Amino acid sequence: MKKNRKEVLIAAVLLVLTVCSGFLIQAYLAMKEARRLDQEANAVMTAALDSVRSSADGVRKELAENKERLEGLPERKQKRLDDLQLDLLLVVSAASPLPEGYAPKLDIVVGEYEMDERCAAKCLQMIEDCQDAGMGLPMICSAYRTQEYQEMLYENKVVRVMQEDWLSYEDALAEAATVVAVPGTSEHQTGLAADIMDEVYPYLNEWQEHTDAQIWLMEHAPEYGFILRYPPDASDITGIVYEPWHYRYVGEKFAREITKRGLTLEEYVAWRRGR
Repeated sequence: MKKNRKEVLIAAVLLVLTVCSGFLIQAYLAMKEARRLDQEANAVMTAALDSVRSSADGVRKELAENKERLEGLPERKQKRLDDLQLDLLLVVSAASPLPEGYAPKLDIVVGEYEMDERCAAKCLQMIEDCQDAGMGLPMICSAYRTQEYQEMLYENKVVRVMQEDWLSYEDALAEAATVVAVPGTSEHQTGLAADIMDEVYPYLNEWQEHTDAQIWLMEHAPEYGFILRYPPDASDITGIVYEPWHYRYVGEKFAREITKRGLTLEEYVAWRRGR
């Protein structure tokens, strides 16, 4: 009887130990799984944080680059505008006088004639190439003019108009201005304009357009950055009569586009502003 009780007790103890062992094993496995899940969660969290930090760093870098770009934008924009040399499109006329204090940097073209340093050499090259092509004898008869010289030309023209057309002084002022610009409104004062005639026909009138030199110049002037400033049938726009001898430097890019579009300088500037 005692033996049976002992066996039962041993069996009971073994059962308890087995059950406890099972609980311990399950607890261990649960703890191990929890640790694994925790490690995975930490890894996911770390990756997420790294991603957030990387993204934040990228955003900060982009913001810094944008700030630098925006801070430098006015300077770069101004440089692009300077490269375009938009001042070459300056319109000088009775309706748009020369800016006060305007003083071009001059260089000699030939002899006593001077022009803006940006176009002096190009004007001479154009004249020499015309001669080399055997197209007449082009020669400059007027280039840069001072305010005083323009005043003298204008006053002389007023006197001649009064004498030749029997006009009053007031009427002569207006008539003279269609041929000789009022001082302060002449393109010659910019240093960007030159009157070029064919020495074979040394007269500044519409017959100049039939000379070999003018035929060549009208076709090739844009290649050197010049345009025929006062074309025919455009005096209502320019305020100046047709002058087939007056060439204006605007730079090669603008000269080609103005000529291609068949526009006056006034029309081209208005077109650019309206784009």
